[in-house]
Amino acid sequence: MLKKHAILSKCVVTTHPYQKDIINTKTYIITRGVKMKIVSIVGKKNTGKTSLTVKVIEELTKRGYNVASIKHSHHSIEMDKENTDTWKHKQAGANLVVGVGSTTFFNARKEHDLNRILYLLKHFDDFDFVIIEGYKSYNYPKIITSPDVKDEYTIKEVDSFTITPEEVSELADLIEERGHDIVDTLFANNCGYNDGEVIAGKIRQGELTVDDLDDVKSYLSIDGKVVGLNRFVSDYLKRSVIGVINTLNLKDFGVDDIGKIELLIPNENTPKSPADAECAIKINDKDLEINSFTRTIVSNSIKGMVSAIKTEDNVRTIDIEIMNIEKELIDADISLKTNGHDVEINEFTQGILKETIFAIISSLKVDEKIKEIKIKVEE
Repeated sequence: MLKKHAILSKCVVTTHPYQKDIINTKTYIITRGVKMKIVSIVGKKNTGKTSLTVKVIEELTKRGYNVASIKHSHHSIEMDKENTDTWKHKQAGANLVVGVGSTTFFNARKEHDLNRILYLLKHFDDFDFVIIEGYKSYNYPKIITSPDVKDEYTIKEVDSFTITPEEVSELADLIEERGHDIVDTLFANNCGYNDGEVIAGKIRQGELTVDDLDDVKSYLSIDGKVVGLNRFVSDYLKRSVIGVINTLNLKDFGVDDIGKIELLIPNENTPKSPADAECAIKINDKDLEINSFTRTIVSNSIKGMVSAIKTEDNVRTIDIEIMNIEKELIDADISLKTNGHDVEINEFTQGILKETIFAIISSLKVDEKIKEIKIKVEE
């Protein structure tokens, strides 16, 4: 487990502290690596936070960016007036009221964690920037309107009452340079920096840019907690999920092209750490070398797929072969054995296994054209 604020001086494959518990309850996955940039505007009361926030939003919008904003207050914020229909819904006990008309609003009784809100924004749209007014205790780049709230996350102090249009433009330039995504989702090439707090600090100081970071393909939340995924795990999840989705008749559901994927997995089983297993992979009859982290991910993915097929009660060994992949994957042959016994699988299940396993292997960056895959998993 990588400790906070650790900086690695050599290239290693590491896991985020949460990556070992991916099977936990209520898992949300979004695939599409949108590098959203977050900045907060903070200061004492009556120091012009709102007017500065409005100016910044106007400037970023004028530049063509898709902007979201979050307002934090220590007081209750009511989204609808007394005696309206939605007000009556909330008074009746609804914990979440959604009003839909010419606009849409969500009125939740509970105050949610900022990172939870930021994660949910990724479901709504591909936002370029999120401008937050308030939340001064969080670890995002801050523009301050009063000197007494200055801390290590401050990137600029501004007098909101005297700032000129030219200075607002310069401030937007700074936000473009120093804003970054949710802290725990930040990884940089798995070489040098792979701790979100450290990377965020380097971006605030101008020593790294968002363009230097890994091209993250997936975002993950478990029980409302955002979980960081490095490039390999992110790409692995994306390819695996798309592998399964490619077997479905998407056009029957009105889906012509796969853009953003949102997957909700309610899992009521008792959370437990996945057991380690030996995993050997051959590509074109040659052994593929993989490290222990990758081995664990691949073996648990294979075990999960085979478990879903419900082959035997106590599966100790799994052997999968996909052969004749020269042309279309759909025409390739596949065989499955558990505990040394052949398992009959229908055409649909064959398609899922072929698509998903091929996607998994493709995420391992195999250098040659894949013609044959052999995987053995053993407890």
